[in-house]
Amino acid sequence: MPVEVMTPEQVVAQLRSGMTIGIGGWGSRRKPMALVRAIAASGLSGLTIVSYGGPDVGLLIAAGKVRRLVAGFVTLDSIPLEPQFRAARQAGAIELTELDEGMLHWGLLAAAHRLPFLPMRAGLGSDVMRVNPQIRTIRSPYADGEEFAAVPALRLDAALVHMNRADIRGNGQYLGPDPYFDDLFCRAAERAFMSCERIVPTGDLLAAGPVQSLLINRSMVHGVTETPNGAHFTSCVPDYGRDEAFQAAYVAASASRELWPQFHATFLAGDEADYQAAVASFRANEGERRPRAGAAS
Repeated sequence: MPVEVMTPEQVVAQLRSGMTIGIGGWGSRRKPMALVRAIAASGLSGLTIVSYGGPDVGLLIAAGKVRRLVAGFVTLDSIPLEPQFRAARQAGAIELTELDEGMLHWGLLAAAHRLPFLPMRAGLGSDVMRVNPQIRTIRSPYADGEEFAAVPALRLDAALVHMNRADIRGNGQYLGPDPYFDDLFCRAAERAFMSCERIVPTGDLLAAGPVQSLLINRSMVHGVTETPNGAHFTSCVPDYGRDEAFQAAYVAASASRELWPQFHATFLAGDEADYQAAVASFRANEGERRPRAGAAS
C-alpha cells in the first residue's frame, strides 16, 4: 500500500477508541507531540498507551483518553516524574502495567517478529514479576535448564513516531544521538504513522546523515505528516532542544486546579497552528522577562 501524506487530523481519523497505541521517543525526547495533541483534541477514548513515557502520556491522561498504560517509566527527564501521570496514578484513575525498560523493548521486539513472547533474564528476582503476575516464566529446553521471564509480545493497533526528516515515500531519518525504539514501535503495529520536522526529497536524506540514520523505511509506515516544531516541548536535536521554560510552565499548571484551565485554553483548545502561535508568544514573553546582558541589576 502506498504511503499517504497526511495532516495530523487525518492521522487521528485512522484511529479508533479502545485501540492500543504505541508512541515512540523517550521521556521528553523526540515525541510525536503534534499527533498527541491531535488525539487529545479528538473524541477518542479508552486507549491503551505503550510508551517510554513523557508528556505524551501526561497530555493524553489530562485529556481523559487513557484507560491503561504500559510503560517502563513516565518522566520529563529534567523533571523526574511526569505530573499528570503521577496524579492519575495516585488517584487510581488509570490501569498501569509497569515493566522493566528492557522488558518493554523485548515485548516490542517479540511483536515485531510476530512471536508470542521472548525469554529474558530482566525482571527475575525483582518486584516486576510480583506486580505483573500475568507474566509467566519459561525454562530452557536445553542442558542449561535456565529459567527466564517470558515477556509477552506488545502488539499495537497503531504506532506514532517523530523523525527529523522524511520523504513522501515514508522513509524517515533521525539526526540526533539516539534512535530510541521507533522502528520497533512501527514494526509492532498494524498501522504506523510518522510525523517529521520536514519532508525532503529522498536524495536529501542521504546527504543529511549516514545511512544508518535512516531508521524508518517505507514498508513500516502507512502515513507521513510534516509537523515543524511538532515534537515541542520535547527535544528534537539537532533541530531544537527541550523547551525547559515551557515544560516548567506545564508542570506548574498541572499542579494547580486554577492554572490548568488557563494553560489548556491558551495552548490546547485550538489546532496545531494555534498551539505553535501560542508557543511563539510564550517564548517572546519569556525573552522579555530575561535580563539583558549589561542591564542594571
